[in-house]
Amino acid sequence: MQEQTIIIADDHPLFRDALRQAVIGMEGHPDIVEAGDFAAARMAAGTHPDAELMLLDLSMPGVSGFSGLMALRSEFTGLPIVIISATDDATTIRRALELGASGFISKSSGIEDIRHGIQTVLAGDIATPESYRDGQEQDPDVADLIHRLHTLTPQQSRVLTMLAEGLLNKQIAYELGVSEATIKAHVSAILLKLNVDSRTQAVIQLGKINMALVA
Repeated sequence: MQEQTIIIADDHPLFRDALRQAVIGMEGHPDIVEAGDFAAARMAAGTHPDAELMLLDLSMPGVSGFSGLMALRSEFTGLPIVIISATDDATTIRRALELGASGFISKSSGIEDIRHGIQTVLAGDIATPESYRDGQEQDPDVADLIHRLHTLTPQQSRVLTMLAEGLLNKQIAYELGVSEATIKAHVSAILLKLNVDSRTQAVIQLGKINMALVA
């Protein structure tokens, strides 16, 4: 039987240790791969394609807010991602789930609750804090934006998150191994789908989703 692999992506060593303790206590004793920044998290997902789960901090060096979740979901479509965050209000949880997270675990949770959340997702269900009550997005503009983001192809989602990082078309083309003309075509499609006129407006739209994280 193949051993399970779980990726822990968090920039705080003490909290990574808490997550490690939760995973170690699980049945089967899964292998643990740790990442302290977004680049390392992305590399871990790439080098462990059979990983069962990634625990992803919303705020990590190298990425801002939900952009990391979107980027990883677009690149590693088969990898369940559970968001770990100290910002655990209902709006943040709902948006994380709407953007493709398989669960949400608050950083205020105890070891047993963290372990239960992980096991819930591994069993194929969605993990959320007990206090969470699902509801409708209160901001109609954000609801429309999330709907529009769902119309992006995986490659377009990756390009959008790289635009948010401030990368130029030439840099994005190099990173993705495609021509600059292909990236220009993707950018044009993104602007059309998001109903904006420029790259800057697209990045501003993406930033609206993160407002709950800094409010």
